Amino acid sequence: MSAILERGDILAVVGMTREAKILGATPVIIGGGDAAALAARLEEALGHGVAGVVSFGLCGALDPALKVGDLVVGDGVGDDTEAFEADAAWAARIMAALPDAKLGRLARAERPVASVAEKSALRAATGAAAVDLESYPVAKAARWFGVPFAVIRAVSDAADRALPPAAQVGLGPDGRPAIGPVLASLRSDPWQIGALIRTALEAEDGFHALERARAVLGARLGGPG
Repeated sequence: MSAILERGDILAVVGMTREAKILGATPVIIGGGDAAALAARLEEALGHGVAGVVSFGLCGALDPALKVGDLVVGDGVGDDTEAFEADAAWAARIMAALPDAKLGRLARAERPVASVAEKSALRAATGAAAVDLESYPVAKAARWFGVPFAVIRAVSDAADRALPPAAQVGLGPDGRPAIGPVLASLRSDPWQIGALIRTALEAEDGFHALERARAVLGARLGGPG
């Protein structure tokens, strides 16, 4: 966690170190792609009595209308069997401050949703606009503790774009790219280097969108209090 958590704080949850750096002084948990560890850390953190928790970072588009760099504000998170509604007043404040953002549902995923076919199937099953790895654990923990939650995500890969294998090998527990697996993937399939560079460039568009959102919303990200 980037700061000592105090009662009344807004807690942000991200997947990557790069996303945490955008948040500055906002207290943050870095998931690092490990859903079980994230759930345990959320349980400990939310027990402090925070004012709200927000899932913040990149996402993959499921809605073909979403473009790389678009901001998505979650009105809820779920899969085809379970859904959690985001705090409506919090989402409304974010949308008022970021009128170009898109309001929509985020889908649950425990690994990157990489292929165009997988994205299409997930959209058909859930009706979600986008997908990420952290929003579902955030929503579930927030429901358990009775804490309002929000989702602020930026699209880094469009619905018609497949992620190369090297972009799917995951993160280290500190939220940094797992360099060893990335290099191993490139050695096994060097032809993917072009797609990997494109993916990195598109992620930069997403990071810039998150930076703009943080600048507009402030350290509490539009949250209560």
